[in-house]
Amino acid sequence: MRLPLFLLLAVTSLGAVAQDDAAPRTALVIHGGAGVIERESLDAEAERGIRAALDAALDAGHAVLASGGSALDAVEAAVVVLEEEPRFNAGKGAVFNAEGRHELDASIMFSQDRKAGAVASVTTVRSPIRLARRVMEQSPHVMLMGEGAERFADGHPDLERVPNEWFDTDARREQLERARQREAGGRQADAGGTGAQYFGTVGAVALDAQGRIAAATSTGGMTNKRWGRVGDSPIIGAGTWADGNCGVSATGWGEFFIRNAVAHDICARMAYRGDSLADAAGEVVMEVIPAHGGDGGVIALDGEGNIALPFNTPGMYRGWVRPDGSRGTAIFGDE
Repeated sequence: MRLPLFLLLAVTSLGAVAQDDAAPRTALVIHGGAGVIERESLDAEAERGIRAALDAALDAGHAVLASGGSALDAVEAAVVVLEEEPRFNAGKGAVFNAEGRHELDASIMFSQDRKAGAVASVTTVRSPIRLARRVMEQSPHVMLMGEGAERFADGHPDLERVPNEWFDTDARREQLERARQREAGGRQADAGGTGAQYFGTVGAVALDAQGRIAAATSTGGMTNKRWGRVGDSPIIGAGTWADGNCGVSATGWGEFFIRNAVAHDICARMAYRGDSLADAAGEVVMEVIPAHGGDGGVIALDGEGNIALPFNTPGMYRGWVRPDGSRGTAIFGDE
C-alpha cells in the first residue's frame, strides 16, 4: 500500500523513539476534528487559538501520565479541556441540530478489562466525557442515551449541569443558518454539504507507564441533524476503541465510520493480521472509508508508543507527546 506523503511524514515522524528498557513508555495523542481546513481559510488569530487549545489539552493529559497516572485519567483530562474550547464541535462549541438545540455524544474505553462507557443525545451535562466515564464505572451498562442518561446524571451531583443554551456560540448558529439555506435550496444539508464544513469532534488516546491504553471521543454531532441522529463518536468500535494492541479515536462522517467499525477494525488488523499501527490505520482511513464514500481521520497509538494520525481530508487538528517527551501540534495536511 502506498500512502500519501503527508501520511508517511505523520507516521514516520511520530513513531516511538528508542529508550532505556527500564524507562516507562508513555504517549498521548489528541485531535480536534478533521475536515476542510486549509491555510487560506484560517486566519492567524484563529490558528494561534486552535494551537493554544491543543497545547492546553496536551498539558492536561501529559501531566497525568508524567505523574504516574492512568491513561484513563489522561484522556479524560485532555478531552475535558477540548470540550471547554468553543472552537471545537464538542461541549461549549457543539453544533446545533435542526431544532436549534444541542445533543451531545461521548465515549471512553480502557484496555484494562475492556471497560467502556458512552452517552448519546445528552443536553444539559457540561462535560459529556465525564458522564461517559461514570456510565463505565458506576453502572452495569455501556451506553445510555437521552432522558435516561440525564436521569443517570441526576444521581451524580458533582457532574455540572447547564441549560442547553450554555452550549450556544455565534459561529455554530451561523453554520446552522447556512445549512438551513442549503436545505431550502434543495440541497442535502444533513449529510451532504459536509465537505464545506469542519468536523470538530474531539478525542484523545493515551498509553500509561503500566502499558494500559485508553481512548475517548466527544462531539456535538452534525450541524442540522434530525430525528435524534447519532454518529460514530459514542459507539464503541466505531468512533472509539482501546485494547491491549492499540487505541483509536475517530473524527469525520460518522455514518461511514459506523458501517466500517473503523476504530475496532484498525486494532483488529494488528491483532489478526500482524499489521503495524501505521499500515492498519492508513489502509482503513485512506482506502476503506473513501471507497464507501466517507471522509475523516483517526488518531491512534499502540503499546510501544508508536503514533499514527492518518486523515483523508485537507486538514485535521492534532497534537502529540511522544515517549521521549517531544511534542507538537499540527493542523494542515502538509505538516
